[in-house]
Amino acid sequence: MPEIYGTVYGIEFHSVGKLYQYTSSEQLLKQGDYVLAMSEFGLDVGKVMYGPVETRIDDTKEELKPIVRVMTDEDWETDAKNKEEAVTAMKICQELIKKHSLPMRLLEARYMFDRSRIVFYFGADSRVDFRELVKDLARTFRTRIELRQVGIRDEVKMTGSLGLCGMTACCVRFLRQFESITLKHAKKQQLLINPAKISGRCGRLLCCLSYEQELYENELLDIPDEGSLVDYEGKTCKVLTVNIFMKVITLVADDGQMLKVQFGDFRKSQRSIIQDTNPDELIKNRDEDISIDD
Repeated sequence: MPEIYGTVYGIEFHSVGKLYQYTSSEQLLKQGDYVLAMSEFGLDVGKVMYGPVETRIDDTKEELKPIVRVMTDEDWETDAKNKEEAVTAMKICQELIKKHSLPMRLLEARYMFDRSRIVFYFGADSRVDFRELVKDLARTFRTRIELRQVGIRDEVKMTGSLGLCGMTACCVRFLRQFESITLKHAKKQQLLINPAKISGRCGRLLCCLSYEQELYENELLDIPDEGSLVDYEGKTCKVLTVNIFMKVITLVADDGQMLKVQFGDFRKSQRSIIQDTNPDELIKNRDEDISIDD
């Protein structure tokens, strides 16, 4: 059976959604073009994030749908009207949320291009029973209603925020998927376990802790953690400090002698770890108010 190839584009419909692959029979599109395509909710406006890419159709993990068309001037007028009416829908939904006393933070209302559905995005600290709210919204707008709860990190992504570095938060600028960040990241990078210093506005550990993690892991390969007991050149020593920037490990021998050893020399030496520190024990019971994941 002959291999079938097609021109594929990555389309974004919403900042907190994933990228979807579509094909196009029109002229070649470029990154940044806006198109109409059928999303999971209906006909919607999407942005080309990558492509064109020649891909084996058999290799795709999802059904490839065709892009309907590139946005026209008339389409943009329709989109502007939808956005204007979405503002009104947002206000009405907010009033109904108050009426039902629901613990929700309404973030956005969004009409599909063909007005077949309104999607309301919201944040909440727990599951919310919004069945009565949906009934009221359906009676008011006489169209299909979708309420979609987003995680706390996506909530910050939608509302916007500055990071501790002073720049716009990474989730707002470019992050599409969130990695699992743990206190082990902070410890490996020798950061103080201070919630105010290593947490973002979302209350989760900073996403940027993952950016240099691989570098730290490679640099500290075969280097014992602080507090470990090692047999170094025939002496039982305790690891006092590990300075990754100077690439120096400081040891204290059982006779009180202090040794400063370069990482390279330590790796070449006759040594073995007698008792390694357990990273989980070092951070156990510390700052338990820090949330790790969504």
